[in-house]
Amino acid sequence: MSEFSFTLIFTLPEKSQNPAEWVEALGAQGCDDALVGVGVTGRIALNFMREAQEAKQAVVSAIKDVKRIIPGAVLVEVMPDLVGLTDIAELLGFSRQYMRKVMVSRNAFPQPVHDGKTAIWHLEPVLRWMREAGVSKVPLPLVELSAVTRQCNLQRELADLDDDLQKQLGQL
Repeated sequence: MSEFSFTLIFTLPEKSQNPAEWVEALGAQGCDDALVGVGVTGRIALNFMREAQEAKQAVVSAIKDVKRIIPGAVLVEVMPDLVGLTDIAELLGFSRQYMRKVMVSRNAFPQPVHDGKTAIWHLEPVLRWMREAGVSKVPLPLVELSAVTRQCNLQRELADLDDDLQKQLGQL
């Protein structure tokens, strides 16, 4: 068994004006391995520390638990997935300066998803690259978790795609 640390963010059902009722229900009905936050109106964030054989079991069971306890909750994001250099450094116990040095000095560093004032990467390819390039001995459970969180977020995004446009783009 491994312990996986991840965060789920949900939009609460419209009828639910008082998130405190859900916080109590979550603890009482099986999500007692999560810290719950309700700082953003209409949303609830759960930071899980869940034991499981595999990351996908941990994440999927947590999503199922929340959706069972809060009917109508809609998954917004699973983290860690989209990260900046500071996030990567914190996850691995490095300084941001060290991560910047690694990114700049190596040609094969993964391309960011967004490259602007602040660059953003999917965590999974960065961790895999770091292991393969010998930059860091990234724990395998973290690599596994990053792959699962990325899949969850991509699946959610796929639901919004225009099939006709995707066919046209696929032919280019």
